[in-house]
Amino acid sequence: ERSLTRAGAQGRASVAMEIYYMYAKTRKEFGRHARFDDEPCEVVSDIRPEPELKQDYIERNPVITTVQVVPDLSEHEANTQQITFADRGFAHVEGGWPKEVDPTEPEHVIRYRKKVEKDEAYIASVAALGAEVEDLVRQNNAVDIYEEYFAGSQADHSSEQPYAKTLTVFRDPCEIKRGASYISWNPDVENRKCAVAYSILGFQQQPEGMHLSSYIWDVNAPNEPDFELRGPSQLCCVNYNPKDTNVLSGGMYNGQVGYWDVRKGHTPVDTSPIEKSHRDPCYDMDWLQSKTGTECFSVSTDGMVFWWDTRRLGEPVEELRLVEKSNPDVVLGAVSVEYESIAGPTKFMIGTEQGTVLMCNRKAKNPADRVGTSYHGHHGPVYSLERNPFNPKYFMSIGDWSARIWMEDLKTPIMTTRYHGTYLTGGTWSPTRPGVFFTIKADGEMDVWDYYYKQDDPTLSVKVTEGTPLTSFNVQDTGRLVTVGAADGSATLMELCEGLYTPQPNEKQSVNQMFDRETKREKNLEAAAKDARNAAKRAGNRRDEFKEVSDDAIAEVEKNFLNMTVKSGETFSDKSPLDA
Repeated sequence: ERSLTRAGAQGRASVAMEIYYMYAKTRKEFGRHARFDDEPCEVVSDIRPEPELKQDYIERNPVITTVQVVPDLSEHEANTQQITFADRGFAHVEGGWPKEVDPTEPEHVIRYRKKVEKDEAYIASVAALGAEVEDLVRQNNAVDIYEEYFAGSQADHSSEQPYAKTLTVFRDPCEIKRGASYISWNPDVENRKCAVAYSILGFQQQPEGMHLSSYIWDVNAPNEPDFELRGPSQLCCVNYNPKDTNVLSGGMYNGQVGYWDVRKGHTPVDTSPIEKSHRDPCYDMDWLQSKTGTECFSVSTDGMVFWWDTRRLGEPVEELRLVEKSNPDVVLGAVSVEYESIAGPTKFMIGTEQGTVLMCNRKAKNPADRVGTSYHGHHGPVYSLERNPFNPKYFMSIGDWSARIWMEDLKTPIMTTRYHGTYLTGGTWSPTRPGVFFTIKADGEMDVWDYYYKQDDPTLSVKVTEGTPLTSFNVQDTGRLVTVGAADGSATLMELCEGLYTPQPNEKQSVNQMFDRETKREKNLEAAAKDARNAAKRAGNRRDEFKEVSDDAIAEVEKNFLNMTVKSGETFSDKSPLDA
C-alpha cells in the first residue's frame, strides 16, 4: 500500500509533495540487550610465506598512492623574481685515461681495453654491477614511468572564458624609438626565438643618429636582445629560412635585399646591389620551396616582384611587373605577399596599396597570365594576406576597416567582419585551429575571432597598448604564443588560453561546411546578379531599337504593306489610311 501511494504521488506532477510513512514498534520486540565480554584471542588461520613465490615479484619503488581526503586548495597568483638566463660555452675533453694512454690514438685505446678486460677485478666489478642493473631493469619493466594516463582524451573548452596573458615585452634598446614593422618566429618551436624588424616607414622622417639594427629576441631572456642584425639600411621585413633556422632574409628601406647567417656574424652575408634592387622600400618577402632552400622573392610599392637566389644576389633571377589585365597601364604597388607551397609551388598572392589582391603564377603558360585574377574589395592597402592553413583555397585579407575571407573561384568575399571604428593593420590565421584568426588595430587593440562559435563579434579583445598603433603581428607554430609589435618599438609577447589554440572536436569539418555554405550562397548571388544584368541589357537593347526607327521608315513600311495587299486593278495613294 505504501509503494502504491508513493507511486501515485509521483505520477501527479502538479502536486509537489513527498509522503512519509512511520513504522511503530515496541521496545520488547527488539529483543535482549547485547553484552560484550573480553575473551582470550585465538588463531583462526596461519598462512606462512612461500620463498618460491618471492621470485615472481619485485618491490615496486616508487609507489604512487591516491587518497580521497585532501585539503582544500585555492588558486593564488604572485609575481616571482625575474630569472636571467645566459649562454656559456665550455670545452669537453675525454678523460679518465692513464697518462701513458693517448685517447686520440685508436691503437693505444684498443691495447689498453684488452689489458683491462683480462683483469680479474674488472670482471668482478662488472658482475657486481650487473646485478644492480638487472634489478633496475626489472623495476622499469614493472612500472611504466612514461605511461600516458589521459591519451586520446580531449578537453572541452567551450564553457571557459577566453583570455590572453602577457608574458613579457621586448623593447627597442635604441634611444630613438622605431616601430616594430615585422615579426618572424623561429620555425623550430623548441627554440623559442623571434626576429623583430625595426624601422620608421614615414617618408623623410628618419632622424639623424637613428640606429639601423634589428634584433632577435629569446623568450627565456627578454631583458636584452639575443642577436643583432646590422645592415646598410633599416629593415622593413625579416623572415627565417624554414630549412635552415640559422639563416634569415630581410628587405630594407632603401630597396635592397640581404640575408644573414647567425653563425657568421652580425652583418649580412650578402646584399643585392642597389642599382638592381627595388626603387621603393621592400615591404615584404618570403622563402620559396626549393631543393637548395636558398630561393626567395620580394615585393615593393614600386610595382615589381623580384626572385632571388641567396647564393648569388648580384641580380634578380626573375622579375614581374604588377599590372592588371583589364588596366595594363596602371602599375600596382605591393605591400604584402602570401606564399604557401601546398597551394602550388609556383603560385603566390600579392596585396597592393590600392586595395586589390592579385593571384599570380610564376610559371604560367602564357607570360601575360602571370598576373591572374584580381580581387577588389578593400578601400585601402592590404596589410596582411594569408591562406587558411587547413583549407588553402580560402584566404583572408586585412585592410581598411575590415577583414575579409575569400574563395579562389569567386571575386567577391564570402565572409566579412563588421567595419571597425579604426584601421586594421595586420593579422593572421591560427596555425592550430581552422576557425580562429587574429586582427590588430591602430587603436592598440588585438581581436581574436573564433568562427567556430560566433561570427558577428570577436571572441576576445585585448588592449595591448594605450592608444599606440599596432604595426605587426605573428603567432608561433604551436598557436600558443603570439607577438604583437607597436609603433613605439615594443613587441608584446602573449600566451593564449588553451581553448584558443587546442583544436575542438569536429571543428575542421564544421568550419569547412560553413565556408562551403557561404561559397554556394555567394555563387547564387553572383548568378542572380548576372541574370539581372543580362535582363537589363536586353531591355536596353529593345528600347534602343525602337528609338532608332524614324517616322519616314514607318511610313515606308506602311506603303510596302499596302502595295502587297492591294486588290486586283486597284491602287492606293501614298497617303496612309491611318492619317485619315
